[in-house]
Formats: sequence, structure tokens, C-alpha cells
Amino acid sequence: MWTAVYMAEGVEAAKEIERKLQAEGFLVKVKPFSKEGDSILYKILVPEFEADDVQVVLIDLGY
Repeated sequence: MWTAVYMAEGVEAAKEIERKLQAEGFLVKVKPFSKEGDSILYKILVPEFEADDVQVVLIDLGY
């Protein structure tokens, strides 16, 4: 099962986080979540069993 670990505003930010997590060896999916005006929020999804490790890496990366 996939679990949301982060919400990113804009496709560029979402793809940047995806690239950084993939570089750390994680499986990652990016899905649109909602749209407000011109802004789109994206869910960063990882397998549930990796969610805790991904949270640690996100904190280390400054997210």
C-alpha cells in the first residue's frame, strides 16, 4: 500500500522531492491532490513499509 509522506506545492517542487528520494533509493509516486486557483498540490507517495525512513530523510533534506 502507498502512503502519503509529504504535500508539495507545484509540479517542480514535487518532482525535485521525487528525484531526491529516488537518489536515496526509495520508490516514489507523485499524484495531484488538489487545485486552488493556479496552485496545484501534489502528494508524495511511498510504500507504507518505507514511510518512517522517508520521513527521516525528508527532515534531513530540510523538508
